[in-house]
Amino acid sequence: MRGIVFKSTGSWYVVRLENGSIIEARIKGKFRLQGIKSTNPIAVGDHVEVLEDSPDYMIKTIFPRSNYIIRKSNNLSKQTHIIASNIDQAIMFVTTTSPLTSLGFIDRFLVAAASFHIPTILVFNKYDLLDEEAKWYQKKIVEMYEDIGYPCYEVSAKTGFHIETIKLLFTSKTSLIAGHSGTGKSTLINKLNPEFNLRTGIISESNNKGKHTTTFAEMHELFHDAFIIDTPGIKDFGVIHLSKNEIKEYMIEFTSFAPLCKFNDCLHVNEPECAVKEAVTAAKISIARYESYLSMYFSE
Repeated sequence: MRGIVFKSTGSWYVVRLENGSIIEARIKGKFRLQGIKSTNPIAVGDHVEVLEDSPDYMIKTIFPRSNYIIRKSNNLSKQTHIIASNIDQAIMFVTTTSPLTSLGFIDRFLVAAASFHIPTILVFNKYDLLDEEAKWYQKKIVEMYEDIGYPCYEVSAKTGFHIETIKLLFTSKTSLIAGHSGTGKSTLINKLNPEFNLRTGIISESNNKGKHTTTFAEMHELFHDAFIIDTPGIKDFGVIHLSKNEIKEYMIEFTSFAPLCKFNDCLHVNEPECAVKEAVTAAKISIARYESYLSMYFSE
C-alpha cells in the first residue's frame, strides 16, 4: 500500500493511504539516506510503501524525493533535520512587529529554499497591528523582495484581510508554511479552514518572542488536492548544506552582475573589480541583502 507521511513523531508515523484512510506505522529496518547526516530517516511529505504486519503497519520503502528542505538539528550538532519533502512551494510568514522577523533570517530561508529548488512566497502577517510609520517601513521591505522576484502579500490572519487571495495560492499544491513562532502560521490555517482548530500561541512579554505551539511538522489537507505542511517555529535557520562558494549562487539578484566581475570565481567579498559590490554601492543591490550574504558567508 502506498501513502504519504502526514506526521512524524520520531518513532511513529501517521500515513495517509491512497484510499484516504489514516494509519500509524513504524519503520521496518534501517533506511540509508542519500549522503545526508540526518536525525530523521522519514519526513513529512515522504511517499512511502506500507506493509500490514499485524498488529502494526510497517513502512518498508521511501520513494525518491523530488526535493526536501533541512535545518540544523541543534546549534551544536553538525547533523541536519529534514523538515519536509516533496514540496511545491514554501510560504514564509514574516512579521515586522510582535515579533520582528530579521531580514537575515528571511534571507537564510530564501537561500536554503532556492538551493533545494523550492519557490518561496513571503506573507507579511499582522497588518492590523501596523501604524502608518510601520506600514511605510514594511512597504519598503516588500518592495525590496518583490524587485528581485519574490511574490509578497500583506495580510492579517486575525481580521481576514487578504485571506481569500492567500487561499488561492494553495490550490493543487503542497505548501510548506514556515516562520518564527508567533508570526501567526496556525492562526492563518484556522482562518482558511476552521476545522483544523490548531493551537495558536501568545507573545511572551519578557522577550517579545513567540512561544512554540507546534511540536512536530504535520501535513493537513486544506481542501481537495491542497495540502499545508505546518512546521515548528524555527529559531535559527542555517545553510550548513552549502559551501561558502555556493551561497552566492542563490542570491538571485547577484546573477545579472556576477558575469561582469573581473574574476570568474569572484566571491563578492574582498576581490577587486567586483561588479556585485559595485552594484551595492550604486544601490542596484540592496545593502541589507548584501549584508545578509556576508553574514551567511562568514558564519557557515
